[in-house]
Amino acid sequence: MLTKKQIELLRFIHERLTENGVPPSFDEMKEALDLKSKSGIHRLILALEERGFIRRLPNRARALEVIRLPDAHVPRPGRQRFAPSVIEGNLGKVPSPAPAAAPEIASRNIAIPVMGRIAAGTPISAIQSRSHTVDISPDFLSHGEHYALEVRGDSMIEAGIFDGDLVVIRKQETADTGDIVVALIDDEEATLKRLRRKGASIALEAANPNYETRIFGPDRVRVQGKLVSLVRRY
Repeated sequence: MLTKKQIELLRFIHERLTENGVPPSFDEMKEALDLKSKSGIHRLILALEERGFIRRLPNRARALEVIRLPDAHVPRPGRQRFAPSVIEGNLGKVPSPAPAAAPEIASRNIAIPVMGRIAAGTPISAIQSRSHTVDISPDFLSHGEHYALEVRGDSMIEAGIFDGDLVVIRKQETADTGDIVVALIDDEEATLKRLRRKGASIALEAANPNYETRIFGPDRVRVQGKLVSLVRRY
């Protein structure tokens, strides 16, 4: 499960190795991905290495080896940011109210796609691959499309969200101050935080005094959904 930038870099390295057997330099990678600094490339390479897609060969400059490519690794051209690939139809959608003559239909659970993990702590790479589904009662949903994420971290414990919880998110691109949202930072990292607006800036606020509030310019943060409920297993 890779971010768009990770996939772009993996494909670029693979194509260069296929063409001439030599991996691209950091400057070439930075230019190809339109990043501002080499540190961003370094972070992407570390993520790909940790996930087992590439290997850095010791004692050799610019020595990279592509171990494998993701099974479904190419986002559609023009897709510029993380968007959960919610299946069309009734999956992840709250159906219209059932006719009064058939109340048993309205009580059926709804299958919500689980899109991977979300950090309630230090931001982790954004996840955009559906792993499985979970059945949720319509009572815990609002109107619109929904997806679920597994929580990793403890930064939202004072909001009642714990490591291992499954949060149910309504897919939307706007949110009000005070909402708990899935926030995508710099189109690369996703986190679950309370959103606050401070003038033209956006603050992502933890619900744990051990974590600092992070403040970003409005062009660096995209709302990917709003928390509507959570599931906890014992």
